[in-house]
Amino acid sequence: MNTSSRALSVFRQLLDSSAGGGLVLMAAGALAIVIANSPLSQGYHDLLHAKLGPLSVEYWINDGLMVLFFLLVGLEIKREMLDGQLANWGRRILPGVGALGGMLVPGLIYAGLNHADPVAMRGWAIPTATDIAFALAVLSLAGPRVPASLKVFLMALAVIDDLGAIVIIALFYTESLSLPDLLGAAVVLGALIALNRAGVLRLWPYMLLGVALWVLVFRSGIHATIAGVLLALCIPLRMRPGAKEDAENSPLHRLEHRLHVPVSFFIMPIFGLANAGVALGGMGWDSLIHPVTAGVTLGLLAGKVVGVFGAVVVLVKTGLVPMPRYASWPQVLGVALLCGIGFTMSLFVGGLAFSSSPERLDEVKLGILVGSGLAGLLGWAVLRFAQPRGQMPDHARQ
Repeated sequence: MNTSSRALSVFRQLLDSSAGGGLVLMAAGALAIVIANSPLSQGYHDLLHAKLGPLSVEYWINDGLMVLFFLLVGLEIKREMLDGQLANWGRRILPGVGALGGMLVPGLIYAGLNHADPVAMRGWAIPTATDIAFALAVLSLAGPRVPASLKVFLMALAVIDDLGAIVIIALFYTESLSLPDLLGAAVVLGALIALNRAGVLRLWPYMLLGVALWVLVFRSGIHATIAGVLLALCIPLRMRPGAKEDAENSPLHRLEHRLHVPVSFFIMPIFGLANAGVALGGMGWDSLIHPVTAGVTLGLLAGKVVGVFGAVVVLVKTGLVPMPRYASWPQVLGVALLCGIGFTMSLFVGGLAFSSSPERLDEVKLGILVGSGLAGLLGWAVLRFAQPRGQMPDHARQ
């Protein structure tokens, strides 16, 4: 293989890898911080607030482009629940309870530090999320000692975590509702379900109705990105009822495949670039101990470990579920730490919680960057040196 062919092969592997998208997301977040603390800062903020039609550039990114991210998340949730790692209750128990613990404990930590401030309490859900692309990117850097079973566990937990985040956004970050638009959205959703039931396999009718659904959900008061999830749940997984051999060619798989590269390598980095920029000038150690910043940081760093690792310990020690194959306790601890990387979804929820409070939003961003950064660094260090349980064959490595 010549040099150019080898380089092309590596590039293709990067594009096919979820971890590759996480690495690009890391770079975008780092670039945003550099720009926000450089002479380009004013231009950066002016560009984000510039009007592009009826909405600002920042609004188009967070409510427009991100609907495709949520569409991909919804497709992954549906596929895993019906035909993947979460297809039966036995497989759902360990990542499901782990995800639940990893949402409850961080939320409680944040609430404990901010309960006296009703405005700050709007951010209780910020540290409950896990960024799967970022976490998988760090996991991929940990080396071949990590068993594939832990990668599966992390992915399954993150899928359930994303489902929880979607429910939280729909329930707790909807301030007012327009009943006519909500009714219109329900009619469009009914039409999407009818297409599915009628066996329509072309994607364009679903996408056309999906645009109408986005407009109506946006106008209804529910966050517009929920339209992406609702659309995803209506995309057919099977070519024919019960035809397992056609599953890989189903509309859901085709759409998921088409969305992976643009979402991972374009939409998420743009979102990170637009939302991770925080000016560090004037911030000192007292900024880190501010209740909002500390609540987010400790929620991600300590809350995820206690919630996820504690859930696994209880379930395994009581004999309810087996330990992930070849995984040792230090490795489970490392993965629990990686669950504290909340970057994308945490920034998204933070923007919803404090959209009208730039100062609070900067405190949130600082907490996310510190908490996610420390969680990723500590998780990598633990996984890099922890040994698997027993003699692990090559095919069982991540």
